[in-house]
Amino acid sequence: MAGVGLIDRLRTIVGRRHVLVDADTIAPFAEGYRFGNGSALAVVKPGTLVEQWRALQACVQSDVIVIFQAANTGLTGGSTPDGDYDRPVVIINTMRIRGLHLIDGGRQVVCLPGTTLVDLERTLAPLDREPHSVIGSSCIGASVFGGICNNSGGSLIRRGPAYSELALYAQVDAAGQLRLINHLGIALGDHPEEMLDRLDRHGFAEAEVEWPEDRRASDGDYQTHVRRVDAPTPARFNADPSRLFEASGSAGRVALFAVRLDTFAKPTATATFYIGTSDPRRLTTIRRHILTQFTHLPVSGEYMHRDAFDVAATYGKDSFLAIERLGTARLPMLLAWKNRFDRLLARVPFVRRDPADRLLQWLGALLPDHLPPRMVAFRRRFDHHLLLKMEGGGIAEARRYLDDTLNGVEADVFECSPEEDRKAFLHRFAAAGAAVRYRAVHADTVEDIVALDVALRRDDPHWFEPLPAALGAPVLHALYYGHFFCHVFHWDYILKKGSDTHGVEAAMLESLDRRGAEYPAEHNVGHLYPAKPALADHYRELDPRNVFNPGIGKTDRTHRWGLDHL
Repeated sequence: MAGVGLIDRLRTIVGRRHVLVDADTIAPFAEGYRFGNGSALAVVKPGTLVEQWRALQACVQSDVIVIFQAANTGLTGGSTPDGDYDRPVVIINTMRIRGLHLIDGGRQVVCLPGTTLVDLERTLAPLDREPHSVIGSSCIGASVFGGICNNSGGSLIRRGPAYSELALYAQVDAAGQLRLINHLGIALGDHPEEMLDRLDRHGFAEAEVEWPEDRRASDGDYQTHVRRVDAPTPARFNADPSRLFEASGSAGRVALFAVRLDTFAKPTATATFYIGTSDPRRLTTIRRHILTQFTHLPVSGEYMHRDAFDVAATYGKDSFLAIERLGTARLPMLLAWKNRFDRLLARVPFVRRDPADRLLQWLGALLPDHLPPRMVAFRRRFDHHLLLKMEGGGIAEARRYLDDTLNGVEADVFECSPEEDRKAFLHRFAAAGAAVRYRAVHADTVEDIVALDVALRRDDPHWFEPLPAALGAPVLHALYYGHFFCHVFHWDYILKKGSDTHGVEAAMLESLDRRGAEYPAEHNVGHLYPAKPALADHYRELDPRNVFNPGIGKTDRTHRWGLDHL
């Protein structure tokens, strides 16, 4: 059988222990966090770029589907098989190939396939520099490649989506030939294995690094773009044609070996203002004024509704405390343990689903209150909460403006202490997983979650609207939070048992279409969304023979939806 011959070749390339063929060992790699579950012939875990290239060659020659996977933290299933395919599937997991090379004293960095945002953040910290994203997906071990391939957004206003035009990647052309393309801007030679070996061991000199003027390593236009508050289009979304370039937005439709990125100076003096109001129009006024009148753009501006605050306080408490006390670096390990615990107990008769979530929720309830008193007091007074972080001269701008604008009654503000600052943003992050925990703990009363990741038009004043009665009837809890100044929102609707999840979601998405919104806003369409024309064209150009993850963005399953954070 061809499959047996391919497995033997892969074992020769990467070693027997790094080729998984047993269903139980494949399962963690073939199942998405929230969606995506399929079968695979094998999971291959190369340890070097040369091994990755050789494994890819073997797969292409055997005419199998290749799914490249890094940390598999996405929720739309884009890093996993889903359903049936016309050929066998091989998953190439790249997490063993971890490494990065600093360029020009850390002004830029070259990242290898398994490099995580945590790895990058740790390496840059002594240089007082930061990666594109500093909290969010990084906390669950997301890879740098995941952000680039999916145009991930992040919470930092001035940096825009993750983006680079400098990459080293392989593709199968229309003639069926596997080609390695060096657009990294580094002279590495001409032979693929020589190039990859040199890159793997940092076998190149600074003099071999080029600085092409026509290729960027970040989205430097976003600061101007986000200020255009009267534009009838979203500020950023996954399928934006202006941010689809080779590996950027590729969603694994090429085999990425390295990406080159800008890094950013770490903010020096910062201050966070905690703003509360029960009138969403006040936050609209604040957003428009800051984006159009301030000299200094905010570092970030994170929104939470009171209901999201409450659910996160109860059902995100253990995540909050784990990050606070153990740090982000240990969270991927804890999540891996949690998943192993669930898989183990799933084999035990009469054990209910999601036992780890139930245990963690019980333990979290025993721990003391974790939120600062002033945040809790604002939660009692106001429906809408905005965390506004400013840097340098923007601090004084914000103080003057907020003092003149907020009267302390209909709207109020306090300037966070360092502890309040840290806890406020951790609480906002904990909201992202709180709905999933709520569903696990209340499975008897919850049907499912409709989780929307939406980019509204920059000129849309109705960013907060209660659901119409027809749509709201099946909703137990509506949780609203997001990146306010970019008009990117996460809306999690927890539905009552027996609700028509797909019907509710389809109706919501039709409403968003009428408003000119885009979705998904921050991450790839995965297996849950049909790719819009610009994105579909990008995929066809990159992968004309459908070798790499052909199920991505090609769904024709009506009402088969779901959105996520990578």
